[in-house]
Amino acid sequence: MIKKTISALVLTACLSLSAHADPLSYARYDQVRTTDLYLDLKADFSHKILSGYAELSLNWIDKSARTLVLDTNELNIAKVQVLAANGRWTAVSFMLDKLDVEKGRALRIALPFQPQKVRVYYRTAPSATALQWLTPEQTMSGKRPFMFSQSEEINARSWAPVQDTPAVRFTYSARIEAPSGMRVVMSAENDQQATGAGGWKFKMTQPIPSYLLAIAIGEIDVRNVGPRSAVYAEPQRIDAAASEMADTEKMIAAAESLYGPYRWERYDMIVLPPSFPIGGMENPRLTFVTPTMIAGDKSLVDLIAHELAHSWSGNLVTNASWKHFWLNEGFTTYVTTRIVEKLYGEEVAEMNLQVEQEEAMASLAHITPAKQALVSRDPDTSSATYTDGGLVYPKGAWLLRTLEQRAGRDVFDPFLRGWFDQHAFQSATTGEFVDYLKKNLLDAHPEIMSQSELDEWLYGPGIPATAKHAASPRLAALDALRTTWLKGETPTADLPAKNWIALEWMHFLNDIDGKASAAQMQELDQTFGLGKTGNNEIAYRFFLASVHAGYNVREPLNKFLMSVGRQKFVVPLYTALLKNPNEKDWAKGVYAKARSHYHPVTQTSVDKAFKKQ
Repeated sequence: MIKKTISALVLTACLSLSAHADPLSYARYDQVRTTDLYLDLKADFSHKILSGYAELSLNWIDKSARTLVLDTNELNIAKVQVLAANGRWTAVSFMLDKLDVEKGRALRIALPFQPQKVRVYYRTAPSATALQWLTPEQTMSGKRPFMFSQSEEINARSWAPVQDTPAVRFTYSARIEAPSGMRVVMSAENDQQATGAGGWKFKMTQPIPSYLLAIAIGEIDVRNVGPRSAVYAEPQRIDAAASEMADTEKMIAAAESLYGPYRWERYDMIVLPPSFPIGGMENPRLTFVTPTMIAGDKSLVDLIAHELAHSWSGNLVTNASWKHFWLNEGFTTYVTTRIVEKLYGEEVAEMNLQVEQEEAMASLAHITPAKQALVSRDPDTSSATYTDGGLVYPKGAWLLRTLEQRAGRDVFDPFLRGWFDQHAFQSATTGEFVDYLKKNLLDAHPEIMSQSELDEWLYGPGIPATAKHAASPRLAALDALRTTWLKGETPTADLPAKNWIALEWMHFLNDIDGKASAAQMQELDQTFGLGKTGNNEIAYRFFLASVHAGYNVREPLNKFLMSVGRQKFVVPLYTALLKNPNEKDWAKGVYAKARSHYHPVTQTSVDKAFKKQ
């Protein structure tokens, strides 16, 4: 019954989205759509490649079409076969288009008829943009190598020939061969008791878009942390990871109480090596997480709440193209705060929200107005050019919070749950959300938001003047203290910082950045040991403010940059160092050593920062 329901939803999505083109994909999904994918691959760590074949099951929409177009990037295609009516696989001709730096190459397969299944035999390149291959020396044990993927936004095509657009959803299964002594995990059903004999086998029965394809291979242990959740990590990190993730089941229950049942059966997590380029990736059934969120006191577990929230916003209801990215991340950021409030109280949620909004306002100074909209009016604009990816998180959440504040939660919560229920396992556009918003909220309550104000949120720069700013009494008291400290009226030793939670430290460091002197930063460091903190969010802000103030933090900062590959941290730190004449050459030396430790996505971002200097 569930399978039939999901299939019907997928078909509905296919029909409703057939007219929406994704400028970042070559796929003609108005003609044919992938309904299922099977991967049979072998991991070769010595050559840093995956090789084997991908088998795609197809639903032909245009009965006259005779070409299948797939997205690829640096894939070496050996042959393509189709399943004939007699049950035999027969070879067909294919060609690869000229390389586009951003989009890769279109794989065009010429077909004599409309087959139900196509197989593409291929191997990846060692430089595949989605994959990072770590040497044993880059792991915690130093015994075995490690590999992991990061497919979002359009990097799935670098390790599988697919219709690489969030407009297309498909189920998938896989068989992966890996060296002995290593575990393979994927964004699918993971059998904790599997040994890998005959290959590691996976099945994902819920349809997902290609950017949620994920794989990791390495020396990996597993520990259950709840009745439907477990954490995977390197053996030396498993205890700390399991302790930090202990509230996962409470988070799932909190989210379900707000937005309906969790529809992915299990919510497992894997803590990856530090080179993982982002905080977390919401791969269904197996969230990928940075170890930088392990603080030892659960002070950064809002990151887990965020990735869990994607189980509704993003994974269940997906942006139809990356132009509509805010439908994934803005919604998820809003839901995260609601989960945090339910678990840790209104005071903590309000502090979290204020820090989030203040950082959003501060970011506007570094983003051109044309890129500050939630969504571009240009139908052919890609995510890379229409907005700053980071702003859509808080701005989108701010829009939803504004609607919630004006409508009241008794009205808004059922409205938002209805969006998830009615669009489950579908891809959606901003226009479809606006239609739903008008029909289910604004038509009955036009006083909540005018069309012109809604347009300002969606298509205008900055944050509308009508937005209500979060105001935490605890942070207000901290602001007064910070002001007297900056003036030298409150001694560093008198700051009650030993009682601060991480959010208070983050707020304090954000607000002294660019204002505190080198001597003041030194006093903070000596009094509170900030250069040695285990909380990476605090450490990052301390290092950034220190570089701006001219306080020498080279020793701990070198250790940080050599061990952490999260873009959110390393890109601003290198940028700050390069702008400081006294640190520029030192930064170049650090990056020369650290670059090989970073994921290709991070390397690209830092390379751009260096080229600007």
